[in-house]
Amino acid sequence: MESAFDLLVERGFVHQTSNDHALRDALRRPITLYCGYDATAPSLTVGHLVPMMMMAHLQRAGHRPIAVAGGGTTMVGDPTDKTEARPLLSRQQIAQNMAGIKAQLGRYLDFGGGRALMVDNADWLLQLKYVDFLREIGRHFSVNQLLQHETYRDRLQSSGLSFIELNYALLQSYDFLHLYREYGCVLQVGGTDQWFNILAGVELIRRVEGAEAFALVAPLILTASGVKMGKTEAGAVWLSSERTSAYDFYQFWVNTEDADVGRFLRLFTCLPEDEIRRLESLEGAELRAAKDVLAFEATRLTHGETAAGEAQIGARALFGSAEARLKEEAWLEVVPSTPVAPEQLAEGIDVVDLLVRSQLAPSRAAARRLIIQGGAYLGDRRIEATSYKVTRADLGHDGRLLLRAGKKRYHLIVAAS
Repeated sequence: MESAFDLLVERGFVHQTSNDHALRDALRRPITLYCGYDATAPSLTVGHLVPMMMMAHLQRAGHRPIAVAGGGTTMVGDPTDKTEARPLLSRQQIAQNMAGIKAQLGRYLDFGGGRALMVDNADWLLQLKYVDFLREIGRHFSVNQLLQHETYRDRLQSSGLSFIELNYALLQSYDFLHLYREYGCVLQVGGTDQWFNILAGVELIRRVEGAEAFALVAPLILTASGVKMGKTEAGAVWLSSERTSAYDFYQFWVNTEDADVGRFLRLFTCLPEDEIRRLESLEGAELRAAKDVLAFEATRLTHGETAAGEAQIGARALFGSAEARLKEEAWLEVVPSTPVAPEQLAEGIDVVDLLVRSQLAPSRAAARRLIIQGGAYLGDRRIEATSYKVTRADLGHDGRLLLRAGKKRYHLIVAAS
């Protein structure tokens, strides 16, 4: 069995490991690995995709991934990279969030026949007896060690650090130890922001069990222009179609910068390397075809083949006038829409509010900036004033209007009957 480590390196997943040589050797045989996902929201975002794709590739190479839903750790809240404490969620909120996350993980991993597992760390963390936990686990951590974590150190010097947050690294480390004992799990993967927490788990297994386990983190993914991947003017790009439609998800990938196409094909699709090389070699107008492949494959993984096909039809209808697009029924079926009441149209709807309601702008301030910079349109007509009000006269005879932000982000405004 060839080592899957070399595949991960080739596709750009490896930023840092606890032991390159030993991990490469370990991945020559089937192993069990895991990645954890705290249920802080009812959906994951594209920012979570890199470790998910890493697990998917490792499963295809013959390894067994465990997706850990953090029903227990979410009750504490990961302070990593946070300037203040996360709000504590109720058990009901956490359970609702976990239901959505579990469904999304099932798009990327094959859970049939035990080929992958999904577990909830609440099953073991909530059963812990506090004094026993301190004696068995807490004694292996020092306060000095925890304060080496940049987040803990910075928070202690600025807004303060609560005792509950200080325990997060211990709980995540215990997760790794529990999975090692229960399933023989020897590798934890994650983003580079999790390096401290994952490495603490590796060290805990060494101290308690005298065994070697591994940490592997992927790099922070920045676009060619230096922007954190997954962030847009409208905010985060979610894996849930209720938060980011399949059409908008597809558009996000189509708008990939030219220099990022090959890299994103390796990270966010399962296409073979020879096909990726062919696609990234395309130039000029032909590069659009490579972006279409990237968008279709990424959307297919997250939303399924049918939704990806519909989104592709919608994306291809972007060429031409707004009037022509309004005649493309197949396109209109996949474009996100917002109904507006006749009485609102009679009074006139503040266009700034409409841009926010349609999620073309994350806030009123952002909507005003969009208009001032000349990037907001009613159909093909640029909106010139932030004080403009949309009325029934702006809609076509069929009661529909295309609201646009920039060149490629559309939202359909429909007069409610």
